[in-house]
Amino acid sequence: MTEKEKMLQGEVYNSRDPELLGMYHRARKLLRAYNSLDSQLLEEREELLDTLLKSRGKGVWIEAPFFCDYGSNISIGPHTFINVNCMFLDNNTIRIGKNGLIGPYVQIYTASHPLKARERIIEEEGTSRYLTFTKPVVIGDNVWIGGNSLIFPGVSIGDNVTIGAGSVVTKDIPDNVFAFGNPCEVQRKL
Repeated sequence: MTEKEKMLQGEVYNSRDPELLGMYHRARKLLRAYNSLDSQLLEEREELLDTLLKSRGKGVWIEAPFFCDYGSNISIGPHTFINVNCMFLDNNTIRIGKNGLIGPYVQIYTASHPLKARERIIEEEGTSRYLTFTKPVVIGDNVWIGGNSLIFPGVSIGDNVTIGAGSVVTKDIPDNVFAFGNPCEVQRKL
């Protein structure tokens, strides 16, 4: 099994594997081009997004700057808006449904590490490496995630949800609710 396959299956993997580093460097080049492109060059922006992302529905708008690890594990449904300075660590899949609103500085993480240092850090031959594993993130249709929110690995957010600004979403959120806080909790049904 390749390191990429391990990564996408949620197993511990080597993030410095040559194939993964190649994907990382490819994404960096595309992001540099996207983030420095004149905002009026709409066709060029769309071409770069189509090359970077796994899939992108019609009418997706991503404000620059935008950051991600690979891009190739991100799927975004139609008519979704992603505001400035979002960071998607797509070491596993990130799926965002249609009509989403993602506020500025939202971070979506799929990567994690063992909690205990002795389980996380492998020292060998005068160097250290860190064990990493991943879990996918799924965000439903018609979801608004307020600015500066953080979505943890493995979280699913249902349809028609509003997440208040500054929330830290550590567990699944059901359909049709307003949730906020650290940790993010359902406040009421919508």
